[in-house]
Amino acid sequence: MKEPVIDKRAYIASSADVIGDVTIGPMCSVWNHATIRADRDTITIGEGSNIQDNAVIHEEKGLPVTIGKYVTVGHSAIVHGSYVDDYSLIGMHATIMNGCHIGKNCIIGAGALVTENTVIPDDSLVMGVPAKVVKKVSPSQKAHFKENAIRYVNEAMELLGD
Repeated sequence: MKEPVIDKRAYIASSADVIGDVTIGPMCSVWNHATIRADRDTITIGEGSNIQDNAVIHEEKGLPVTIGKYVTVGHSAIVHGSYVDDYSLIGMHATIMNGCHIGKNCIIGAGALVTENTVIPDDSLVMGVPAKVVKKVSPSQKAHFKENAIRYVNEAMELLGD
């Protein structure tokens, strides 16, 4: 099994598990009890993204996971075999199933279930079980995405002593 490649400017909590063919970019943070496991394909996490407590990121053979820049994956969320583009927010307890593509600047609401092979357009607010696009994200919400991610970058850099 391949070993993870973790940028020296990324923060990984001591209780988090990062296993296999995982690449974690600069200024990322992986918080307590999160699991990132790539034993059959790859997982790539872009600059400034944060994987919060108890979240699970897992691939499937032929279905890698790519998480873009400044993405927030909320507490206890699951991203499985999917793409999440830059500046999106995956809410607490949301589940993204195999083969999904979450566009840029999206909010996946807390507890939402994005079913297999769903494509979510850029700038969408998504809620429900099964998840549906309910409206476009406002400009103020978009600004908040990066602010939220930067807050986690700052917390992580403080813990790293940078």
